[in-house]
Amino acid sequence: MLNDFLSLIFPKVCAACGKSLLKSEESICTYCLYHLPKTNFHLYNDNPVIKLFWGRTNIFSASSLYTFSKGSKVQHLIHQLKYRGKKEIGVSLGKYYGRELKTSPLFSSSNLVIPIPLHPKKLKKRGYNQSETFAQGIAESMQAENGSNLLIRTHYSETQTRKSRFARWENVEEIFKVVSPEKIQGKHVLLVDDVVTTGSTLEACANKILEVPDTKVSVATIASTLL
Repeated sequence: MLNDFLSLIFPKVCAACGKSLLKSEESICTYCLYHLPKTNFHLYNDNPVIKLFWGRTNIFSASSLYTFSKGSKVQHLIHQLKYRGKKEIGVSLGKYYGRELKTSPLFSSSNLVIPIPLHPKKLKKRGYNQSETFAQGIAESMQAENGSNLLIRTHYSETQTRKSRFARWENVEEIFKVVSPEKIQGKHVLLVDDVVTTGSTLEACANKILEVPDTKVSVATIASTLL
């Protein structure tokens, strides 16, 4: 009864379209969940996201849940996750995508999920890591380990927005460190982030993880700017 009363005063709405949610819906309404621009990249081993890393680093498989475009519902969704404190969006999307990734031969063997880390200064300012919420949901659905503390950012870097591909790569080179390599050795790591654009940050993190013997790295993001 208390929840029903609170919902009258503070109605729960879809983070994508703003319409009221049903009791069975979490963060995103069923309509948006199935009608947002899904890529289905997890079904193909030659999709635009994996091609982004060809010749740059040894990524086993890579995918994004949605296509990102300016002014879209997907942008609105990620903006709320990243800047409006809506952590539950990341968890919900992670659970949803994790169920899909688990059925794909390209991702089903992933047994350790690691989010792109934030520097402690940025983490303190924002209050949470949006990629970590996504990782939490994916790990739960895939019944994989959550390795949120196994990769850290050692240097504070400027925002990547509006930087060229080379500038982004230069900005993130050598700023990540693996903690407790023995916990990563022998694992198929699923490295996750919110949006992939040039892939520079993901590449830098993957390279650090791949320095650990007998590891394999795949990538999954909420959205991709690639067509």
